[in-house]
Amino acid sequence: MPAPTFPLFNWLTDRSSGVLLHPTSLPGDFGIGTLGREARHFVDFLAAAGIAHWQICPLGPTSFGDSPYQGPSAFAGNPYLIDVLALCEHGLVRQDALGPLLFLPHDRVDFGGIYKIKRPILRRAFDKFCTNRKAHQPYGDFEAFKRKHAGWLDGFAYFQALKDNFDGRAWLDWPADVGSFRSAAKSPLRETLAADIEAQQFYQYLFFGQWAELRGYARARGVSIIGDIPIFVALDSADVWANPGLFQFDKKTHRPRAVAGCPPDYFSADGQLWGNPLYDWEALAKDEYRWWIERLELCFELCDVVRIDHFRGFDSYWSIPAGASTARIGEWKRGPGIHFFETVVAKFPQARIIAEDLGEINDDVRALLRNTGLPGMAVLQFAFGGKADNLYLPHNLVANQVLYPGTHDNDTTRGWYHAAGGETQDHVRRYLRVSGDDVAWDFVRAAWASVSNLVVVPLQDLLALDGRARFNTPGVAQGNWSWRYSSAQLDSLRRSAVPYLRELGTLYGRLPKS
Repeated sequence: MPAPTFPLFNWLTDRSSGVLLHPTSLPGDFGIGTLGREARHFVDFLAAAGIAHWQICPLGPTSFGDSPYQGPSAFAGNPYLIDVLALCEHGLVRQDALGPLLFLPHDRVDFGGIYKIKRPILRRAFDKFCTNRKAHQPYGDFEAFKRKHAGWLDGFAYFQALKDNFDGRAWLDWPADVGSFRSAAKSPLRETLAADIEAQQFYQYLFFGQWAELRGYARARGVSIIGDIPIFVALDSADVWANPGLFQFDKKTHRPRAVAGCPPDYFSADGQLWGNPLYDWEALAKDEYRWWIERLELCFELCDVVRIDHFRGFDSYWSIPAGASTARIGEWKRGPGIHFFETVVAKFPQARIIAEDLGEINDDVRALLRNTGLPGMAVLQFAFGGKADNLYLPHNLVANQVLYPGTHDNDTTRGWYHAAGGETQDHVRRYLRVSGDDVAWDFVRAAWASVSNLVVVPLQDLLALDGRARFNTPGVAQGNWSWRYSSAQLDSLRRSAVPYLRELGTLYGRLPKS
């Protein structure tokens, strides 16, 4: 095998712009954003503004805490995003069945309400499908879909059916005979839950069909999708239940030997105890990272570009003994390094991947990023309040980089600015030569003018919203992931800002070439 040529990837060569918005934040009458009409309206706005990318958070189903970064599957789609109006149009659901959804909030996502109301509606769609299967397959052949995705779909559907059967308990607390996918295959529950298992497969069929239509709509208008995947998976997930040999598990207790997190630092004396199971990278390497390759293959089927969260974990990861109460007790261990990405580039030579490299980064991680050639990230909100050598200040940025005013984990720019100290605010005003009265748009213009080839701005900043529109506050368990905008807000933004955004695109060379 010939020696690899570094850098492995070199895809971010053109200047462009994007908007960060998770689909749950789309407006609509049914309690949560969906893959329907309002998603298309958002794509139309991006195309009109000369914005080439729509960045989203992970598309997978959510569980306790509602985070798209901690769900029961690294492969499945979130059934909550299914457009129920399309199900009515296809004869799978009666429109009067949607009535209870209309009483859910319009300005935020009530995940508890969605759980109680939307799940039964989706089950009605499945029951209707079962009455005449040939007549109710709006997104292609259902059996062909099941065969294509059998590698992950069989385990996920069975996992979800078992979870419902055991009243939502974690799989670690299930009876021993269903304690793994392999053992559960022999359980009589598989036959008992056959209809529930197929219902879960049908929900994925609906999600993937509607997502393919939306992605095709975006592609036809010159808008690409930037997806997002967490490096780790949840302990209570179909991935771990079906593939325990890929993780650092004790073979006798069937429990993790160690879990993920990060060590104590300036921001947290105890560090962060995430609790995700750690990969057994040696076992994965023996199989040429097959599970990861299949995961990325599906991501590239769904999205044009993929951002991988916590890139430094491929170089080294903080290993915390299972059962530890804090992340203080742990040690750095080596990840798969460049060998993993050599395998990826051999399989996906044209892959477009973004590396989330924020936080404490050492020279080894920088070398790995350099050798992969993947663009890292920069955040303008992290640039101010210090000295001129801050790497996130615009004069220190590089072309092979993705610049954000803030990410999904940051406050809105307006909220951040008003909470910042006077010294930081003064630095912003002097550096950008602005008054600070319209700081969100000051950051937008600074981003568009920067040398970074790709800039991505949260929709909240285009709407100049304050901290009440923050999407997520890390370390806070409740109240996250629920923000939604209104149709009127986007209509107003389109009328007022599209000409200016196109002007910025022209001035700074970010309009799509087509």
